[in-house]
Amino acid sequence: MNPVAIEIFGISIRWYGILMALAMLSGSMVMMHLAKKKGYKENDLYDLLLIVLIFSVLGSRLYYVVFNWGYYSANPSQILNFRGGGMAIHGGIIFGLISGYIFTKIKKINFYELADIAAPGLILGQAIGRWGNFANGEAHGGPTDLPWGIMVDGIKVHPTFLYESLWNLMVFGVLLWYLPRRKFDGEGFLLYGILYSIGRFFIEGMRTDSLMLGSFRMAQVISIVTIIIFSGVILYVRKRMERVKGNQ
Repeated sequence: MNPVAIEIFGISIRWYGILMALAMLSGSMVMMHLAKKKGYKENDLYDLLLIVLIFSVLGSRLYYVVFNWGYYSANPSQILNFRGGGMAIHGGIIFGLISGYIFTKIKKINFYELADIAAPGLILGQAIGRWGNFANGEAHGGPTDLPWGIMVDGIKVHPTFLYESLWNLMVFGVLLWYLPRRKFDGEGFLLYGILYSIGRFFIEGMRTDSLMLGSFRMAQVISIVTIIIFSGVILYVRKRMERVKGNQ
């Protein structure tokens, strides 16, 4: 696939950028819809989205550059070349959470409820954004003979971007169903982290371009840590709620 969608006055508009913009727009619209139903002020939501999206984009790029420093230290002009790909979702989530937490504390808004509200839009954006990897011919797996394999550099490979996109769409549906049924604020986001990490762990093992920490795939390490910690938090809070209820 040609990574360039169109050219305007000699400027190339790449599919990667278009799809990333579509991902952020779609995720933001879902969050706005859910948040408005909860009575949040529209102006606060716009301010929050602007801040979180800016820091998420910067964080995802910084994360990717750090783990590919060997290349970028020799090619510093490419550090800000967002159009060429190289965005790590874990970096975006970390920076987005930090900026969102600071914003909600300043505005005196319930951070944990907003995190729940943001989770479906976030995972939908991830599902759409993965197609930007397809446009760039990246984030694919190793050779395969399966009928749904894609051709990259003359070799039929696993479309791991597609696997993750489909998984994320499933998680999106689960979160929309579960949010009205969650037991406490923050549980929806914790469930998002667990479900996404389960899929990411197995899919990452098939990829050929993983960010590495020594001999470990960084995304798999983060996925395992996330599953353990987030599951532990859910169990702890639920047990504490049961004790409190039992003492009433």
